[in-house]
Amino acid sequence: MNQKIRNFCIIAHIDHGKSTLADRLIETTGAVSSREMKDRMLDTLELEQERGITIKLQTARLKYNYKGDKAEKGEYILNLIDTPGHVDFSYEVSRSVAASEGCLLLVDATQGVQAQTLTTVYKAMEYDLKIIPVINKVDMDIAEVERTMQEMIDTFGFKKEEIILASGKSGIGVQEILDAVVERIPTFKKEDTKILAEEDENSILEGNGIKVTKALIFDAFFHEYKGVTALVKVISGEIKKGDKVYFVSTQSEVTPIEIGYLLPKMTESGTIKEGEVGYVATGLKDIHRVHSGDTITLYQPNHAHEVVEPLKGYRQPKPMVYASLYPVEANDYEAFKEALEKLSLNDAALTYQKEYSQALGTGFVCGFLGLLHLEITQDRLEREHNIDLISTTPTVEFKILLKTKDYSKIPNINVSNIDIETNIATIRTAAEFPDGSMYEEVYEPWVKLDIITPEEYIGPIMELCQNRRGIYRHMNFLNKSGTKNHAIIEYEMPTVEIIVNFFDRLKSISHGYASMDYSLLEYRKGDIVKVAILVNEEPAESLSFLTHRSNAVRRGREMADKLKELIPRQNFKVPIQAAIGAQIIARVTIDAYRKDVLAKLYGGDVTRKMKLLEKQKKGKKKMKAIGNVEIPKEAFLAALKID
Repeated sequence: MNQKIRNFCIIAHIDHGKSTLADRLIETTGAVSSREMKDRMLDTLELEQERGITIKLQTARLKYNYKGDKAEKGEYILNLIDTPGHVDFSYEVSRSVAASEGCLLLVDATQGVQAQTLTTVYKAMEYDLKIIPVINKVDMDIAEVERTMQEMIDTFGFKKEEIILASGKSGIGVQEILDAVVERIPTFKKEDTKILAEEDENSILEGNGIKVTKALIFDAFFHEYKGVTALVKVISGEIKKGDKVYFVSTQSEVTPIEIGYLLPKMTESGTIKEGEVGYVATGLKDIHRVHSGDTITLYQPNHAHEVVEPLKGYRQPKPMVYASLYPVEANDYEAFKEALEKLSLNDAALTYQKEYSQALGTGFVCGFLGLLHLEITQDRLEREHNIDLISTTPTVEFKILLKTKDYSKIPNINVSNIDIETNIATIRTAAEFPDGSMYEEVYEPWVKLDIITPEEYIGPIMELCQNRRGIYRHMNFLNKSGTKNHAIIEYEMPTVEIIVNFFDRLKSISHGYASMDYSLLEYRKGDIVKVAILVNEEPAESLSFLTHRSNAVRRGREMADKLKELIPRQNFKVPIQAAIGAQIIARVTIDAYRKDVLAKLYGGDVTRKMKLLEKQKKGKKKMKAIGNVEIPKEAFLAALKID
């Protein structure tokens, strides 16, 4: 095994400069020519470039000639993994750290320690990674290097001398970072791999024999020409072109068409050795045969590969937000289904289940880690696959204790989402929510919420949390020795209160300085109701939503007012109502266009005028009875913004 391999990732809060620093590391090591070099080199998605955020983890194989005296001199292979910073893409971070032995922890000198800084550090500690602390953006005029350094010392126990001062933009400290990667991050630690004994056809035994090849799939994507392509870290043995490989969990066999490294472009090498990171292009078109977290081993004629113990994979992420996506054009359904399958290969946190709506046709109930994840997914589907979509109002997963076990009496209920033993149904859309007579209790998910903020915004932020049904737990201060304190405030809060515009409100209140992170706690009993939206007295099921009873009237009024602005006027009056069961809790009316039928009259008998007005009135009543009100797509999208 090559002892000069270092596998490391970059972790940080969003916008702390991970991608920019990755650019400087790539540039300094000469992995890409100056002609090919561009900003945010590892952000390959169009959306990443536009938004300036990292959505997907990306890898790059760097060669670095170490000339220091704290490690063996010579050329080292540095496998760099850049990670997202937003809380909605934390699953990408967990996969990155699982494929690494160390990490660079970046903290912005202008912002200090933030919520996602804490979360990513805890993930790194969970996987026993060697952490190299780096303060980034030290060359900015508003940088507070000493305060940030003290926060890192107080919060994580780092020593002052091990913290590196850097700037991804100007290149300050980049050489020192590369040296630290070589000196501090350990060589790949080989797993205690079992041995495949040639004489035993049915078991894996310790002793003399052939070393078992094992590789962990930490990401995968679909390539138009090379099929399903897996990003792997080889734990033991090696994978060579021509080898027949076996996917342990899916029990699939395939001979890869290409094996290589990401430099950062896909570059064929013919082999990936122990401790290295690379890709395996399978040529497969069936995406269901490969998934992240699976183990690759070599196919054996004696079928001994079938009893290879899989590597520790990943915990499947639990979606926090659910929304239904429908193609605007019904003919796009099959293309939409195929696009979702391909995207789920690249985004393991995305879940989907087929659903039918009388108003919108056939679509899918999709699970996301947050609203940004939802927005990004919808954008990728529309841009990359040219499919126009409508999204329903986002919600969370509720649990309902049903009164009856005769599920045929409950309309729209998905029987596959019912635990028969407990008689508890899982509800992900308002359309599935049964009538009040059909259930005994409703349970909603709660999260542990951590907010980091400058102390001057503590009061308004606590008021915001209290208004969102938050339960205060405790508060600590960072940088206790400094004059500028940042507080860590912990709340427990219903998930549904987090997903609906909470982050935007938090940023507004704190003038952009506060940050947040959350994790699922448990389900608790809640007074949850379904607010139905009626347009022209007809249910608009896709605009209906689930909420706590205390928020129902306010949100119902906001939805009705928003629809009044967005739905075009008709030749008849259009009532818009919000209702809980038979009770109307909000109503607005879109006034009709009115033709001046009296314009052609110049004086004359008043009876004539009354006849014309009465005729107009009857005509409008008839149109209302038979007229259809088309709800524009903007109305559905606007529902996402209502808090």
